[in-house]
Amino acid sequence: MSGSELLQKELKQKFMAKVRIENLHKSFGSNSVLRGVDLSVEPGEIFCILGKSGTGKSVVMKHLVGLIEPDEGSIYVDEVRFTGSEPAVKDSIIRKYGILFQGAALFDSMNIYDNIAFGLRRSKMDEEKIAGIVAEMLDQVGLPGMGDKWPSELSGGMQKRAGLARAIAMKPEIMLYDEPTTGVDPITGGSVDRLIVKMNRNFGITSIVITHDINSAFRIADRMSMLFDGRVIFTGTPDDFKNSPDPYVRQFAEGTVNGPINVI
Repeated sequence: MSGSELLQKELKQKFMAKVRIENLHKSFGSNSVLRGVDLSVEPGEIFCILGKSGTGKSVVMKHLVGLIEPDEGSIYVDEVRFTGSEPAVKDSIIRKYGILFQGAALFDSMNIYDNIAFGLRRSKMDEEKIAGIVAEMLDQVGLPGMGDKWPSELSGGMQKRAGLARAIAMKPEIMLYDEPTTGVDPITGGSVDRLIVKMNRNFGITSIVITHDINSAFRIADRMSMLFDGRVIFTGTPDDFKNSPDPYVRQFAEGTVNGPINVI
């Protein structure tokens, strides 16, 4: 390969989106939830998708993990088409994901150690190596020595930490967070935010965060998009968001009832 070809390859990799959504449409009966969503997430960034309830954030998430297929449009991961792909291709892409659900989704019948080890054991990893990884993950999320605890013994915030440890243990390239600060107090929410940033930086993960928590997004996002009426009406940095003249964006950023967004 010539020098110019190597340079072109490096430039392509540098500017290649990790996740790209093009013209995504989805309706449920007569309800058009997504009306042409376009998003591009860069490698290694924390990207927040914002919007009030009912704007399609969770529907975007379900498309990203293949739970539903769009009526129109495409999703690409590392420039490989995910939507409508063959099962083997889809599975290879899904294996790049780690997911933290709203409620952490820990297995109640397993202690925290076994929860974190679950995916590793399914991959037929040696038990001694699993023990080392579990210990490292517990330390990373601030739960050292708590592997013998049961989910019911942990607070909501600690359960989220354990859920994140389980996801990160599989060394995902992409982390998907579904409303990570929902159901916890502001102090715990801030702790979760710091943990998201820490995991992103320590492991070089690309993170996509679905949230309506604007303060959380301001703390963690490299870039953010806002959905309204099934479309992306803003994409930019947190500072861009705060300074946007768009009345819809300003109302959401300020959290006021006065503006074009109907709050009833």
